[in-house]
Amino acid sequence: MLGSGYMGGKTQQPLPDSLELQLRESLEREAATAEILRVIASSPAGFGPIFAAIAERSKKLVNGLSTAVLHLKNDTLHLAAFTRRSEVADATLISLFPLKLSDVDWYERTISEARPVQIEDCELGFAGLPGLLDLSRKRGFRSVALIPLLGHSGSIGIISVTRAETGNFREEHIRLLRTFADQAVIAIENARLFNEVQARTTELAQSLENLRVAQDRLVQTEKLASLGQLTAGIAHEIKNPLNFVNNFSALSLELTDELNEVLKQATFAEKIRAEVDELSSLLKENLEKVVQHGKRADSIVKNMLLHSREGSGERRSADINALVGESLNLAYHGARAEKSAFNITLKRELDPDAGIIDLYPQEITRVLLNLISNGFYAVTKRKQTAGEGFEPTLCASTRSERDRVEIRIRDNGAGIPEEVKEKMFNPFFTTKPAGEGTGLGLSICHDIIVKQHGGSIDVATEPGVFTEFIVTLPRIAAAQIHTGGKK
Repeated sequence: MLGSGYMGGKTQQPLPDSLELQLRESLEREAATAEILRVIASSPAGFGPIFAAIAERSKKLVNGLSTAVLHLKNDTLHLAAFTRRSEVADATLISLFPLKLSDVDWYERTISEARPVQIEDCELGFAGLPGLLDLSRKRGFRSVALIPLLGHSGSIGIISVTRAETGNFREEHIRLLRTFADQAVIAIENARLFNEVQARTTELAQSLENLRVAQDRLVQTEKLASLGQLTAGIAHEIKNPLNFVNNFSALSLELTDELNEVLKQATFAEKIRAEVDELSSLLKENLEKVVQHGKRADSIVKNMLLHSREGSGERRSADINALVGESLNLAYHGARAEKSAFNITLKRELDPDAGIIDLYPQEITRVLLNLISNGFYAVTKRKQTAGEGFEPTLCASTRSERDRVEIRIRDNGAGIPEEVKEKMFNPFFTTKPAGEGTGLGLSICHDIIVKQHGGSIDVATEPGVFTEFIVTLPRIAAAQIHTGGKK
């Protein structure tokens, strides 16, 4: 676990409760949003799978009993998706819809007031609504949180989350559900764009296929083979993030502005206005993360060019220990966001004399993230067969060596067989299952370290015991190495 790691031989101090809560909520929210985006990517033509994913993820976010997603069309609520309970209970739920919004005050308030509404005890709250009271008894819930789905032109539905206990939901759970509901609406509205871009996507897929065919034809000569690797690398590396940025970032920003304009015209109580502003700010922050993905895609393109020429990106002085620590944290939290059950002991053995060196910080961070992520993959693979007694561990260390700095990333994972070690830096070589790796990560790492920085990268390993990558970087920049110190 992150908290059980070491920094210079000393135990890390635990995160403050408030910061830990914010971090956990952020990771849960990002994981929930990522799941919705994966559903969109796999089923762009229909909304059914998206609503189903929203229902399932809403339940998991707050450990609820059951969830239903209601879609509002022409003042009528339609049952879009729900989590299963029993055949009888599910049939009762289905039979209640479609339902006029005005027939149930709880639903009407949620839509009209555009805020969460809670029913502390369904035995009391549904007393005058025999259909809903019967439903609560058959599905086994006693309390409900109704979360509005607010689109740029108004409410488009409700997420209904239930519990077996009476009483209000916890404040942080309501906050998580509200933020997730806002992100879910963006996902729903973004899904509408897929039909418009399908033709363009087909053309792009054909272009990528043509590039791969061209690569096969050009491998007869060294220069043309290098060009083929470059184009195929771009096709493999930036397809998903670049599609995401191009198709959704501009539209999402427009939707955010439109939403703000609509909300400005609405009359809210002061408290609700503050909440609306807070949600708007959170939405804006999420879109800024989309911009970061775009920058990352741009960085991938630039680094792929390193296969054919040297020198790219911004070169500046940077603290190598800070880069290693930041990369370790980013990789860990990214792994936790993707798989909440991921667990590993992280150790830091950072030489304070490593200090400041002249390099391309963004590129070195990319190398470190790749090596650390490979380590996470290796320990996870070994844990699947090693049993409960195995403790996944990864250590990041630095050491100053006069005019050079050494960085080591060591894991106690499955290790690397000798036949794989000989090919691991070759472009497109990977041992991961199809769809999990492009085979370009270590190849690009090699080019960044060797070609761009004039350093070296090597690996020591023992199958079934450990793997350790050793990166050595000169303190002076690669450009100075090639020009005898002249800039």
